[in-house]
Amino acid sequence: MMKRVFGLGTAVLLALSFGSVATASEGDLELLQQKFSAGTYSKKGADGCMMCHRKNETVTAIFAGVHGDVNNSKGPMAGLQCEACHGPQGKHRGKNEPMVTFGDDAALTAEMQNSICIACHQDSERMAWHGSAHFQEDVACADCHQIHVANDPVLKSAGQTAQCVSCHSKAKADMNKRSAHPIKWDEMTCSDCHNPHGAMGPSALNEITVNNTCYSCHADKRGPNLWEHQPVIDDCSNCHDAHGSVNENLLKTRVPMLCKQCHSEDGHPSVVPGGNGSIQTAGQGCLNCHNQIHGSNHPQGQAFQF
Repeated sequence: MMKRVFGLGTAVLLALSFGSVATASEGDLELLQQKFSAGTYSKKGADGCMMCHRKNETVTAIFAGVHGDVNNSKGPMAGLQCEACHGPQGKHRGKNEPMVTFGDDAALTAEMQNSICIACHQDSERMAWHGSAHFQEDVACADCHQIHVANDPVLKSAGQTAQCVSCHSKAKADMNKRSAHPIKWDEMTCSDCHNPHGAMGPSALNEITVNNTCYSCHADKRGPNLWEHQPVIDDCSNCHDAHGSVNENLLKTRVPMLCKQCHSEDGHPSVVPGGNGSIQTAGQGCLNCHNQIHGSNHPQGQAFQF
């Protein structure tokens, strides 16, 4: 028999105290509340569960992963075992009383399900969870993560990308454009830039600003420079679309049209006399001359030409 330690499972009881759930499973929720009040945990733990579930591979697969590791002192198997997440067994075996389940068909709301996970997974990477977009949209941990597996697919590059783009369809379209970060080749993952559990910066970015996130890879653009291009130091996304673009270098618009959004071409030396006043007419792209557009350290680099 596996070791039993009673002291976990409080999060499940707290979850059930959040209030009623306006679904057809209200009866199950009431039974769960009664079981927790009675504290009817099994003395056999996972051994009792395996009496029925030992032939179910989707259940037994947990023992190949971190949550089923009996040697992990911080894992559920060192405490209430299966009941640490699924609640007290009570009369589940004899009278088929409901257990805590996870997923779309569960009696608990996403917030209730997540409270069980967060009871153990409290760390700096999840400190902003309750202010995150995923929390606001009632995304459950189980919507992205798999527990009863040897390795959670979302923690791998390919699995993470597939999971994220299953909801973020615009990002999926952008990453398949002609100029994009190498996410679709699994050379990058969404979590390289974003924290899906929430962050203090915009768009759940790992760093506090867009630029600091970009500089974590593009350190050569950080500066400081003697001559700095204001849109660059303000926000990289002024000119670039990080998820992908039909233009070169992730640019939101083709040069010179992108530059013209801020810069007037009046009096520019390459404007054709008698023409329509367009730099483009002269066959010149801004970056042909202003090739140090992210900033210059040359004494004569005020125009970002050197």
